[in-house]
Amino acid sequence: MKRLTIVLLAILATAFVYFQNNEVIAQSFQKTPPALKLGEALPANLFVELAKAINPSVVNISTSVIPRGRMQRDPMLEMLEQFYGMPMQPQQQPGKPQRMGLGTGFIVRDDGLIVTNNHVVEGADIVEVQLTENDEKTYKAEVIGRDSRTDIALLKIKADVKLTVAVMGSSEDAQVGEWVAAFGNPYGHGHTMTKGIISSKGRSINEINKFPLIQTDASINPGNSGGPLVNSKGVVIGVNSAIDARAQGIGFAIPIDEVKKIIPILEKNGQLQKGYIGIAPGDLDYRAAMAMGLDEYRGGAVLGLGEGGPAKKAGMKVYDIIQEVNGKKIRDAQDLMNTIADLEPGSKAKFKVLRNEKTVNLDVTVGERPSEKSLLNMFKRSQEPEEAPKTSTNTNTPYNLGIKISDMTKALRDDYNLEDSVKNPMITWVDRGSIASAIGLRVGDVILGINKVEPTSADQAIKAIKKGTNTIRVARGRGITAITFDLK
Repeated sequence: MKRLTIVLLAILATAFVYFQNNEVIAQSFQKTPPALKLGEALPANLFVELAKAINPSVVNISTSVIPRGRMQRDPMLEMLEQFYGMPMQPQQQPGKPQRMGLGTGFIVRDDGLIVTNNHVVEGADIVEVQLTENDEKTYKAEVIGRDSRTDIALLKIKADVKLTVAVMGSSEDAQVGEWVAAFGNPYGHGHTMTKGIISSKGRSINEINKFPLIQTDASINPGNSGGPLVNSKGVVIGVNSAIDARAQGIGFAIPIDEVKKIIPILEKNGQLQKGYIGIAPGDLDYRAAMAMGLDEYRGGAVLGLGEGGPAKKAGMKVYDIIQEVNGKKIRDAQDLMNTIADLEPGSKAKFKVLRNEKTVNLDVTVGERPSEKSLLNMFKRSQEPEEAPKTSTNTNTPYNLGIKISDMTKALRDDYNLEDSVKNPMITWVDRGSIASAIGLRVGDVILGINKVEPTSADQAIKAIKKGTNTIRVARGRGITAITFDLK
């Protein structure tokens, strides 16, 4: 009985402490709501009035391409046509325009100047604008300027009616939580309006745009591209650009402040100035990055150098790995291309490169990106005389690896379209069923390193191979990879 009494007292004491602690915890919770500076109530007809004000300035854009040459047709459908004796798909004739896509734009000046996305009109031969959904008349539009990096394009139409112009506001003044409406032509449903709020500002998504974007949960669908994102005052604060396909309610718009800066440049020059240093960039795959001790910022590989380009003049070499530009770490080849394009032509940029696993710092005077035709000429290789091939007394690799390595020659550079400056040895034979074949070595691999040795000849490469664990780093195609393997 005495023992039972002691147990009951212990339980009561525990319960007292438990409830006392919970009371303390409960008393520590914040009960006062945050002080909010609330404005007037949202008008019930706000979005009705926005639709009336903005829709007349929104246009539907359709694009077409003109097929060139004989169109490829599905052989299975051709067989079915012969079987059934009737056409199974429309005959596409060269020279006849084929519909490419739909998009949206909005009028920003009463002389017919229209803002849209570059990806709406890119690659189009014909661009047509429809002012209202039910209007049977369309206007041929001239693309007077466009830029893929910012994803902005300017169109011009000559309309025979008075045009309604959208007012461009300020994206800097926009706030998270603010009501917005997106206008566009989703899936061909002209002059569609959706509403939501600004979910976030300053979203950096370098893959799709140069500028940090506005994120919104207003529904943006294919066809909305190029339409205006409007605030509750009826002014444009962004250009609808993209959606996150992995989720619902995540759309992005290009801030209108950035758009306003580039409109006069696109209208005057047709394009934006882009930085250029004269390299052909490539990627390091994860195996090469691991072998070189690089993290997610793998950098971009230099796979080619333009003749007389800024990079070559500054001392950059083929197979250098560009790790940083003006202190900005580089993730991959695409990040490198975007970073260089954003550099100011005429400025000096500091490049940190990895060469033979040693860091080299280079100062490069940035040029202006030339035309595509000029770029092709810059990357044409010079015609150098054929040198006598260097023979190696040990071209068959040891430990039954199963490859042959040759010194680099003009003939090999011609066959594999390599730069004149490439002196590294190349794998020219792989035995079928060999260790080399099993681990993924290929004919045409240029050997950049074997076990920390940077070979300039076949003999050096062969001597670097050892018993036990080996790592070989090679350039192939448009990138660099590394392979680790064991030899007994």
